[in-house]
Amino acid sequence: MAQFNYKARRRSGEVVEGVLEAGDRAAAVVQVERLGVIPVSVVQAKGSTKPAKSSSSTGSPAARAAAAESSQAGLGRLFARGPKKPGLKELAMYTLQLANLLRAGMPLTMALRSMESLSSKGIPGEASRQLKQDVTEGRSLSDAMARQNHIFPDLVINMVRAGEQSGALEEVLRRQAAHFDRFAEVQSKFKSAMIYPAVVCVVGGALVIFFMTVMLPKFMTLFDNTKIELPAMTKMLIAISGFLSGYWWALLLAGGGAVVAFRRYRASKAGRESLDRLVMRLPVIGKVVRLNLFGQFARTLSTLLQNGVPVLQALRITEQVMPNVVIQEAISRTREAVTDGKTLAQPLAKSRLFPQLMIDLIKIGEETGDVPAALSNVADTYENDLNVGLTAMTNLIQPVIIVAIAFVVGFMLLGVMSAMFKITESISTR
Repeated sequence: MAQFNYKARRRSGEVVEGVLEAGDRAAAVVQVERLGVIPVSVVQAKGSTKPAKSSSSTGSPAARAAAAESSQAGLGRLFARGPKKPGLKELAMYTLQLANLLRAGMPLTMALRSMESLSSKGIPGEASRQLKQDVTEGRSLSDAMARQNHIFPDLVINMVRAGEQSGALEEVLRRQAAHFDRFAEVQSKFKSAMIYPAVVCVVGGALVIFFMTVMLPKFMTLFDNTKIELPAMTKMLIAISGFLSGYWWALLLAGGGAVVAFRRYRASKAGRESLDRLVMRLPVIGKVVRLNLFGQFARTLSTLLQNGVPVLQALRITEQVMPNVVIQEAISRTREAVTDGKTLAQPLAKSRLFPQLMIDLIKIGEETGDVPAALSNVADTYENDLNVGLTAMTNLIQPVIIVAIAFVVGFMLLGVMSAMFKITESISTR
């Protein structure tokens, strides 16, 4: 057993110190937490006996199994992909669960230990374990999260820091959970609106390819045996079918090259800006995209300001969160103007990108001294409009796709049937 000197805080803020014996540092931290205090630092006393290690254990079956497991873990880390950022639902569940534990009166370190069992693809239990260790060593929760910025985005880190400074960490965590839940719901609506059109396109395309490459060649054998002049529409179908059957590999290569070229263009600054601007100007889809971007901007900035994040820092974080380069540049110019002493509404209006309704509501919020509430009203307005826009877009896209597929299928059937009628007519005249 080794001796450890510990320093901890009571819930009243009083600092207590002491000495205890434990097998290792982790066990010492557990003993300190059982005293009902929050550990600040736990260090081994100088001259204290280090935990004993068994020299004969290296050759035991258990040790060999542990070594083999460690080797496999090392290979797994070697071939594993990079860390994946958690989704909005995962962040919402994590922050809400942590807020519930804090509301129950549990100390932060004990709450983080309980969070170790809340493992997901985006936030593994190891993340909570590392957070607990950092907090135990005296770091704040926001600083501990900043050390794992591949998991916790700047939005979470800065809101937690504001909650720590204001003494309302549990309330801030709940607001974060509501924020992520709201955006996850918007994402889900987007995906749901596009599922049906995507399925119709895939099924219709598969049927067309099957007909052109499998069914039509069988009819071509019949047409060749008749030795009659085929209609122009049928000749066109036969030419398309022959091209698909003989040069399908060229189409695959061309498609792959187009995808690679598009991704490279999308990765460039000029390409991404032009594509983002184009999407915003599309007839029907562009309106839905704009509503989503305006609502996301207003909701994110409102949430940050509501939780005490300074306006310049809140604008920087909002700029990083936005998925559209055009909006990002407008926010960047707004941040520079606010730094020079201007109000928030002036540079937003100067960009000629944000709607007048948003500008007017922000002006009212600046005059009344409650910009977060004004931004929240803006977000509610555009989120409601987004629901209507998604419904209208879905109702418009679905019949357009069905009519397009019906036109292609009708063209193919008409090409085959016209040839069949001509064959029947030639037979009847003999």
